[in-house]
Amino acid sequence: MSIVFTNDSPGVSDVPGFRVGAAGCDIRNKGQDRLDLALIVADQLCAAAGVFTTNDVKAGPVRISQATLLSAQGRVRGVIANSGNANACTSTQGDADAVRMAQLGAEAAGHAGEPFLVCSTGRIGELLPMAKVSAGAQAAAARLSRDSAEGVRAANAILTSDTRPKTCTARFEWEGKTVTIAGFAKGAGMIEPNMATMLAFVCTDAAAAPAFLKTALKASSDQSFNCVSVDGDMSTNDTVILMASGVAQVQVGPGAPAELTRLFQEALDRVCFALAEKIVGDGEKITKVVSVEVAGARNRADAEKIARAIGNSLLVKSSWFGEDPNWGRLADAAGYARTGLDETKLDIHYEDVPAILGGRPLPENKPQWKEVVKARQFRVRLDLHLGDAQFRLLASDLTDGYVNYNKSE
Repeated sequence: MSIVFTNDSPGVSDVPGFRVGAAGCDIRNKGQDRLDLALIVADQLCAAAGVFTTNDVKAGPVRISQATLLSAQGRVRGVIANSGNANACTSTQGDADAVRMAQLGAEAAGHAGEPFLVCSTGRIGELLPMAKVSAGAQAAAARLSRDSAEGVRAANAILTSDTRPKTCTARFEWEGKTVTIAGFAKGAGMIEPNMATMLAFVCTDAAAAPAFLKTALKASSDQSFNCVSVDGDMSTNDTVILMASGVAQVQVGPGAPAELTRLFQEALDRVCFALAEKIVGDGEKITKVVSVEVAGARNRADAEKIARAIGNSLLVKSSWFGEDPNWGRLADAAGYARTGLDETKLDIHYEDVPAILGGRPLPENKPQWKEVVKARQFRVRLDLHLGDAQFRLLASDLTDGYVNYNKSE
């Protein structure tokens, strides 16, 4: 059995058991008709799970969604999300507005009193314009459908500095039934592991218990959303939500055939990784996406620490922008990760071209390194030869365009 994967799909509208709707209600207060509010509504109460930012400063919507998942025992009716305003650092009023926003979503969708999750992204430190949110919820609810075009509209409604929507779908067959997993996400700046300034919504028509969804989502996130970095800044609003309608009548998780659960996890992993890769690829004003791969570490924590040191080094990122294969900066960053690296065992490759082997430089390969780093996407690989653990981080370059874009609001 194989997984059929579709990039740039309609997203969540592909999943039976869910409807989506989007609207523009000028949350940015700029007099625009830009889409800025989305609804995802399940036909019935559905199992749900989430992973959230680990920042000590959490936005009101994060706290409210976490509390809702707990109090509702992982059973919700849907999600309401907005862009243009993060509702972060807004004190108790922000929490109250997040609660009210969730209520507005439920009411507009015709499910008053049922649990709704709430997500926001955008500018920090400003209160939500609640009258506009209310109008937007009504307008989005009026458009709720399974239409592919509405799925794409919903994916656009959560964007901030993104240049394009991010969607994908995975499907597989099980005993004559089709299982679908699809999602959409946003994120372009303030991207750092332990998620990013990102929202991601993934839905499936498989049947699953909330506890299993939480385990599966964390496993996928640890290999995808938590393995990306654009600028090293962790957001206040990071949220990934997974919901299961059960419409496919295929039960996954404890008690299900091991092969079925493996297929489900693999499909979920593919969706999450594709969305994470799209986020890095759409990083603010970037020109390079670099896969930093560390192997041969004593343990995964050491491999991760080295990969993050390299991927977040301003010197390394600047050299990538300059298309300069400055492997010395990679070695330096790997060393200051302070994992007990042995320089005499260290190998560094640009794609398959060695830069150093066993700590010995190979300057004769420089013309080939320079060709590698001209590409929009490339790999740098470090082998520590100290163990069997490995880690992969998707990172980007640092451009003058990024600085100019972020030097003011």
